[in-house]
Order: sequence, then structure tokens, then C-alpha cells
Amino acid sequence: MLHNAALDKPGRNHLMIGRPELALIGVTILWGGTFLIVHNAVQMTGPFFFVGLRFGTAALMALPFALPALRGLTARELLAGLMIGVGIFVGYSLQTWGLQTISSSTSAFITAAYVPLVPILQWIILRRPPRLASWIGVALAFIGLMLIAAPGEGLALGEGEALTLVSTLAIALEIIFISLWAGKVDVARVTLVQLAVTALLAFACMVPAGESVPPFSWTVLLSACGLGAMTALIQFVMNWAQRSVSPTRATLIYAGEPVWAGIIGRIAGERLPPMALLGGLLIVAAVIVSEIRFGRKAD
Repeated sequence: MLHNAALDKPGRNHLMIGRPELALIGVTILWGGTFLIVHNAVQMTGPFFFVGLRFGTAALMALPFALPALRGLTARELLAGLMIGVGIFVGYSLQTWGLQTISSSTSAFITAAYVPLVPILQWIILRRPPRLASWIGVALAFIGLMLIAAPGEGLALGEGEALTLVSTLAIALEIIFISLWAGKVDVARVTLVQLAVTALLAFACMVPAGESVPPFSWTVLLSACGLGAMTALIQFVMNWAQRSVSPTRATLIYAGEPVWAGIIGRIAGERLPPMALLGGLLIVAAVIVSEIRFGRKAD
């Protein structure tokens, strides 16, 4: 999920699309494709093993960059990495679990609902009242989710949809945790800790979940390791590009993530019912509307 926009600095206000914007569009397309990769891989392995392998790979790739500064790890950074890692673990594990039974397109659209949820959780946890745009975004996301919820069978969430919906709460909490520690910790050290915590928790949950190590599969191995590498690349590009791209503009680009996932899923043969597709578009609209700041000059 692409969700660092809230931590960015304001950037340019003109409409020209430069290299930073093109880079963000590129990683958004890349991230949209990860849903299909996970969907295919978890048909051959359990969700916890796959999440552990994916984030274990990402942690190993982040290690060379964080290692020089690792000796300075503080208790605060350890706590921050632990809190964020727990959020990532719960969010990605439930999302991956859900992808065993629902399409990548459906998963991507439901997951995008975490964006309008963030201001509501900020209100509950940090006592920061949401703006009008946030409430409108929540309303649009709710309607969209209702349309996605088994549109041909009446209002009902299947197991995959329900797991993915709960995962959005964990992802939104992850954003709250990031904002709590922003500017107070070393990013490289905390990133390494959160990736390692996610991997360790996922592997640890295999036993109580009754999940065993699957037979060797190149598909699973390459998918998990490839996603780990993609995660590292995407974070690098985001950190570079968002130095000059404003939060609102970045969010508008990131709103295309489920759309790209839907396009890639359709190319792969997935077909969403018309009402579910409409619901997905409403969720994308909710993402965009929730970031609009009325009365301010547009980015």
C-alpha cells in the first residue's frame, strides 16, 4: 500500500508532470500489480508463510542501508518499529489471507478504503477532528463497500471480503503509528525493525494457525522475494519523489493503485460485476475526496 503522503512536505503548485510524478505513477502501477502476484502465490502456500518470506526478504535488502546506523538504535525506535511492524503484520496477513478467496481487483478496491479511515482513527486516538472532506470520503467508501459486498447475492460479506475489510483498520492504524513517531526517530533503523518484526510475527503465527511450510515452489519463492525487492524499490522512489510532490498530488496519484490492480486483473481474466466495479470507483473517489482541502489553493 502506498500511504506516505501524509508525512510529506508541500511541493510545487503547478500542473506540469515532471520526473517525480512520473516515478510515482510508475510505482503505483507496480504496486497495483502486486495484488495479482499475491493472489496467485497464496493458492500454493499459507498466508503467514508468504508474508514472512516477503518481509524477511525486504528486511535483508534493507539491512545494508540500516546496518551502519544500527548501533545507535534507541528504545524509542525499537518501540516505534514494533508498533508499526504489528500494524503491517496484521494488515498484510489479513489481506493475504483474504486473497485466497477473492480476486485481486476486489482486494485492491477494498484495501483502498483505509485512506478515508485514517482521519476517523486520528479523531478517536489523537483527538484531531476530521474535516468535512473526510466525512464525505467515509460516506463514499461505505457506499462503495456495500456495492462490492456480493452485489449479485444481496448485502453479504464473504470471508475474503471481511478479512480484507478488517485489514484496512490495521493499515490505517499503521499510518497513525507512523505519524506518532514521525520526526522523532531514525527512518532507516525503524524501517529495518518494522520489516523484521513483521516477518518474525508472520513465521511465529504459522504454528498456532496450523500452517506448515509448503513444498518448494519457484512461483512462491520468486513471488515473495520479488515482492520484497519491489517493496524496497517502491519505498526508495517514494522517499525521493515526495520531496518535491505535494501530499494532495501524491494522494491523487496513489488513488490509481486499485484502478491499475483492476486493469491488470482484467487482463489476467478477472471480471468484476458492474455494481462491484461501481463500488470500486466510489472507493477511489473517496480516497481523492478525503484528501481535498476546501478553501485552499489546489496542488
